[in-house]
Amino acid sequence: MQGAYFIGETLPASAAIAAAQVEKPWYLRGEVRNKVPGSNKTYQLVKRGIDLIISLAALPVALLLLGLCALAIRIDSPGPVFFFQYRTGRGGRRFKMYKLRTMVENAEQLKEKYLHLNLLTWPDFKIADDPRITRVGKFLRKTSLDELPQIFNVLHGEMSIVGPRPTSFSASTYSLWHTARLELKPGLTGLWQVCGRNEIDFDERCRLDIAYMRYQSFWLDLRIMFRTVSVLFTGRGAN
Repeated sequence: MQGAYFIGETLPASAAIAAAQVEKPWYLRGEVRNKVPGSNKTYQLVKRGIDLIISLAALPVALLLLGLCALAIRIDSPGPVFFFQYRTGRGGRRFKMYKLRTMVENAEQLKEKYLHLNLLTWPDFKIADDPRITRVGKFLRKTSLDELPQIFNVLHGEMSIVGPRPTSFSASTYSLWHTARLELKPGLTGLWQVCGRNEIDFDERCRLDIAYMRYQSFWLDLRIMFRTVSVLFTGRGAN
């Protein structure tokens, strides 16, 4: 894998420089806790326990919402209710991530037709008022309800509640300093979700992910979760 990065290594100099480029807002006011990524084993174990407790507690409500969303999707457009895509997780490993379908059934085939409208740097892809998104899909994306099935990814241990969002493209396309983010288990939400969501480019997302990795703590995780709820209600940065 190009730019491979392994647990226990110190951050590459390029990653440290990238982290330093992030000014010190609310999430960088504590001390640096993880100069060597993956060294805080107690934190990782307790965090996994918290992931399981929160996910299991939320499961009944999540299942009810999934049922209502599934009904709306079936009424709105033909095609399957669920959508899965292989994403890049910890250590560069690919895993199957689940979502509710928010686009027309042939969205991937139509992607080439709209490549010239891409607002981001490839391989990131985003276009304004994407015509492939269904009516129900727009609502699901604005409220992030399309991400609900990822509660099962958390239960399976492939994801955490807080962490870097997994990319659809493989780690082989990363620049060397980007690979530092692969040190962490991907999350349902993270720093860049509460600092702009889809409004910032991949380089800036990586800087925020690296900053989170260096300052991660239970207190920071809690603040990110509360800020995520605020972002969901305001719709700021929603695609």
